[in-house]
Amino acid sequence: MNRIQSPIQGNNNNAVFETNIVAGAGMEDGAGRKELEAHWARVCDRLRKEIGDKAFKTWFGEVELGELKDGKLRLYAPTRFVRDWVGRHYGDRVLAYWQSVMPDVKNVEVNLVPPPAPRRPNEIIAMPPVPSSHSHQPPMPRMGPSIGRGADELSQAPEGRYTFANFVVGKPNEFAYAAARNISEQDMPLPERNPLYIFGGVGLGKTHLMHAIWHVIRERDPKTRVLYLTAESFVNRFIQALRTKNTGQFKELFRNVDVLMVDDVQFICGKEASQDEFFFTFNSLVEQNKQIILSSEKPPSELQDIEERMRSRLGSGLVADIHSSTYELRLSILQTKAENARVPVPANVLEFLAHKISTNIRELEGALNRVVAHGQLIGREITVEMAQDVLHDLLRQADRKVTVDEIQQRVASHYNIKLAEMSSPRRARSVARPRQVAMYLAKQLTTLSLPQIGKRFGNRDHTTVMHAVRKIEELKVSDLSIAEDVELLKRQLQG
Repeated sequence: MNRIQSPIQGNNNNAVFETNIVAGAGMEDGAGRKELEAHWARVCDRLRKEIGDKAFKTWFGEVELGELKDGKLRLYAPTRFVRDWVGRHYGDRVLAYWQSVMPDVKNVEVNLVPPPAPRRPNEIIAMPPVPSSHSHQPPMPRMGPSIGRGADELSQAPEGRYTFANFVVGKPNEFAYAAARNISEQDMPLPERNPLYIFGGVGLGKTHLMHAIWHVIRERDPKTRVLYLTAESFVNRFIQALRTKNTGQFKELFRNVDVLMVDDVQFICGKEASQDEFFFTFNSLVEQNKQIILSSEKPPSELQDIEERMRSRLGSGLVADIHSSTYELRLSILQTKAENARVPVPANVLEFLAHKISTNIRELEGALNRVVAHGQLIGREITVEMAQDVLHDLLRQADRKVTVDEIQQRVASHYNIKLAEMSSPRRARSVARPRQVAMYLAKQLTTLSLPQIGKRFGNRDHTTVMHAVRKIEELKVSDLSIAEDVELLKRQLQG
């Protein structure tokens, strides 16, 4: 037994509360098991009443009752993090509560059960497949030995075209690219780079990098157990496991891998139970020195409806962002795509597309595909005029730029307040709420950063803008009138 923390003195003689690492269970139970479980239930009930449901669920939700022998009671925590926190912050209380229901208890130990042994290649975990609510999701691949017959959705190979070789690197994405390559080539995770958290807007290349990492790991060692899925699939599977009372197999599936890759992690926000499970899974894998790779549309600091402990965990490793593309990067991407497709596209057409479609690389590639397909199927020469004709709908949308000035004017008019109130120091709700709506719309409809938006609203701090965005997100759920106002204003501004 390896003592990792000095005993915390209890309230009764020399009783102590200890945290240890043990090789496994096996002590004889000094009291009847049912009686012991009944006492544990009473202890848990007192803890829950004292510290609240939320804190109890966070720190004791996965602590399990162990054995009692010679006055020493053992509890089992899923991770070192939980074990150490319980020992430091709740040790005296847990011991006191046990002694109030069982005076024979002299000390309480919180032990860490080692992770399960790696599975043999032919072993599987049977979990019922969970259909996604969106049919357009990208493949969710799995690498290495079969993880489970029920994990068919996770077993699909990633798209072959998403590799590092065909990822076009430019200033907006060079750091994310370098970080992804570095992580994919490491034999063991580096603590300061675990997790790798890649964030950026829609269609800027996050999924491409995730799939590219998958390919490199597979080439280096096909036996590595990699689980790659979207956050939505994680949530759906967790809900299914709860419904079928199959959480044990769910945990075994997600905590017995070498690399966990989760796309669109912002989907977990606002889903309390799934967030808790992801938190414990995260801790378990990190403590086993397993790599975690995540992608999101926003940095950890801007995720809404997420607990601070989860936000801290997500940002505890290497955070790499992908900025909006530059003209040079967009042109390079188009040139590379045209060359790979072996389709002669005039340079002025590529330059035209790179200038006109600036917000989304996915849309940019789609536009080139449309132009090329139209030329091949109709037999029409590819020119700038032809591209304008074929892409008239996309170009009209791209030309429509929403500005902060427009947003402020529209919101002020809608709520019947003076335009100057958008920048005034007044905090009356009749003014503050419309101002928050305008800040929210500015974050949603423009590419400005939080500090830039704050500057346009009377030089306010970026934390004020962040608070406004979170507040409106909350009100959209609880206040139907706010939700209707926001949607109406958004349609008017984008119309």
